[in-house]
Amino acid sequence: MTYATDRIHEEVAYLAYHFHWSLDQILDLEHPDRLRYVQYVARLNER
Repeated sequence: MTYATDRIHEEVAYLAYHFHWSLDQILDLEHPDRLRYVQYVARLNER
């Protein structure tokens, strides 16, 4: 199963914007970890 390239770009942009991490730092994360951070940030933004 492949993960949509557009979705990866969205995750990277989202995390880079909120955490100011580099592309390499974000892409070095395992997919489940990257999704977990995206969910954390989303919850923070809902408050």
